[in-house]
Amino acid sequence: MSDQDPQLAAAAEIRARIDTTKPHSARFWNYFVGGKDNYEVDREIGDQIKEIFPGLVDVARTSRQFLGRAVRHLAGEQGVRQFLDIGTGLPTADNTHEVAQRVAPDARIVYVDNDPMVLAHARALLTSTPEGETAYIDADFYEPEEILKTAASTLDLSQPVALMILNTLGHVADYDQARSLVSRLMAGLPSGSYLVISDSTATSDGMIAASNAYNESGAVPYYVRSVEEIAGFFDGLELAEPGVVQVTEWRPESEASTVDAYGGVGRKP
Repeated sequence: MSDQDPQLAAAAEIRARIDTTKPHSARFWNYFVGGKDNYEVDREIGDQIKEIFPGLVDVARTSRQFLGRAVRHLAGEQGVRQFLDIGTGLPTADNTHEVAQRVAPDARIVYVDNDPMVLAHARALLTSTPEGETAYIDADFYEPEEILKTAASTLDLSQPVALMILNTLGHVADYDQARSLVSRLMAGLPSGSYLVISDSTATSDGMIAASNAYNESGAVPYYVRSVEEIAGFFDGLELAEPGVVQVTEWRPESEASTVDAYGGVGRKP
């Protein structure tokens, strides 16, 4: 067998895992932020939801902008050099490592997801400055200790790490379980680490209707939560100003618009 055969077999196995008959959140979100890594079924539910609640497109785009501002703040003002990005999603412009390494070329980033479509595009996430490093882990969010163990091959878990969980926690139906998963990940990180979370919120009838339509499409359900529940993920942490707010209001660089998505950044004492 040639050296390429195992690679071809692995690629075929990944493709076999991709279900194009049902919408998928990573592809659906990719469509909303202007990406091309989506299928007809994702665009159909996306267009349907645009009719129900056009504001969800703004949620997708402004949430991405929040990621950029949060990473620049942490890498720049706070000197963080390590990032653990859970629920990576499909690569687009200004991924976590690109933003971080523009500020700090020696930054190290580990991405985590378990979607075959994301895995198929993971090589786009593995570009890095010569001084820094990026890695991708095909892992299950429900196994946080295993994620930390594998991430330790790239990150020094004795030094501060920024844990990024953006637009991912809604996949965990039970709120207490979602909080437990976040707590277990943060428990494995040292003092001085940060938690960055953003998510869609049940703050308008339109967002709730959009969420219901998506969940009825056959996709893996995604549950929107209250602002108080989003804030609860930061219990025990020191919130950076301005706290848990609409993502457009977190250290905005232009006039803030109103969106049904909240986020924040918290530091582990």
